[in-house]
Amino acid sequence: MIRRTVTPAVLLLAAGLALAGCSGGDSEGDDPKKKEKDPAAAAVAVARDYQKAANALDWRRACELSTAALRRGTVDQCAARNIGPETATPTPSAPASESPTAAVSPPTYADGSTPDALPSKSTAPGPDRASTGPVTAQGAPVKVPASAGHPAGYGVLLTYTVTWPDDTSTARKALRLVEEGGTWRVDQREDVQDGDMGHGDPATAALSGG
Repeated sequence: MIRRTVTPAVLLLAAGLALAGCSGGDSEGDDPKKKEKDPAAAAVAVARDYQKAANALDWRRACELSTAALRRGTVDQCAARNIGPETATPTPSAPASESPTAAVSPPTYADGSTPDALPSKSTAPGPDRASTGPVTAQGAPVKVPASAGHPAGYGVLLTYTVTWPDDTSTARKALRLVEEGGTWRVDQREDVQDGDMGHGDPATAALSGG
């Protein structure tokens, strides 16, 4: 009878192959590309992109991020409808009258002198619109129920500063994000009033009334 022995080298090789097989299976499970994306984080990203586009008056981009119900037409129709006076082509002013304007003589003192002209108020135009700061999501997104013709989705509270030459304030917007066409889109946008901020959930309070 022949006795066969297993050398330590063979045992080490077998153990190495077993470990390699186990580690290979774990690496596939840990592949970040195969992990499902956080839907709430994706909704917040779309909300911020939408508001940044709206603040920049990039209505084409904002309409692309809107649901069909909010667009109420094609992207082009939505963009054209949202263009306000600040971005519209100015209407040409009427031509000046061709009739001669009567000259007004300045008053004359008894000694024949005339008073110095008063400095006129500056008519230098100010900015046509305020500048806005970065758009920030306040708190975590919340699940909002269906309301007033809007489907259920996520409510996102956004804030940004609005600055004029002599005034700065904070704007608050509540956006409803719903799934449409396999992606998140904005279905509702509301201004957040001071009364809404008194609620524990101002985004839901603002979106429930719109």
